[in-house]
Amino acid sequence: MTRVGQSPSAAAAAAAARAALAAVAGPDAAPLVPAMPSTADPRAAAVLMLFGVLDRVPAERAAAADAVHRDLDVLLLARASTLRSHPGEIAFPGGRIDPGDADAPAAALREAREETGLDPAGVEVLGTLPAVPLAHSNHLVRPVLGWWREPTPVRVVDERESAAVFRTPVADLLDPANRGVTVLRRGGQEWRGPAFTVRSDQNVYTLWGFTAMLLDALFDRLGWTEPWDAAHELPLPSGR
Repeated sequence: MTRVGQSPSAAAAAAAARAALAAVAGPDAAPLVPAMPSTADPRAAAVLMLFGVLDRVPAERAAAADAVHRDLDVLLLARASTLRSHPGEIAFPGGRIDPGDADAPAAALREAREETGLDPAGVEVLGTLPAVPLAHSNHLVRPVLGWWREPTPVRVVDERESAAVFRTPVADLLDPANRGVTVLRRGGQEWRGPAFTVRSDQNVYTLWGFTAMLLDALFDRLGWTEPWDAAHELPLPSGR
């Protein structure tokens, strides 16, 4: 769908991005992160990886991939700093799959509505990816890929759950200047993982951990990743 005022080239790029995302979520898709440790009895969960045409300020730079126009974005939120699980982290909307949820997409859309206020009717579910184990919190998380068919406003619905909700340009995430790794050192051990610098109206964040792993792997699979410095360390949020 062409947005009012959207150029033909931007509309073509948006169509290409949507098609690429839909192809990634095909029935024979491999897990985005295949080597994660699992637990014996994990709780089922789902996250919504929602892409679309940006509603406000486009990316500061053009991406290398033709499908990544300056106004292609992804929906993210900052978790409240008071939460016991992953406080203050940047994440996709999502949560546990409840008994009343028909499937993972239904759970992801329900959680997204509860967390960001979006109207699920405006979201086209492109497909799901194989579930990824998250041993730290004993979850098995199924990524659900979505596309804004009819975008609706998003906001913080419950301040006890979220500190911010925002749509961030994909081209800015792909910018090598915003890429790096975080290094978690505990008990003489070291864990390294991909990370992104993310800017919103409210703050500048380090996007790391599980969400960063999913984005990094998705960009690789789509062929959108640009060369970046894997030795560049980004700061962990305070308290980590």
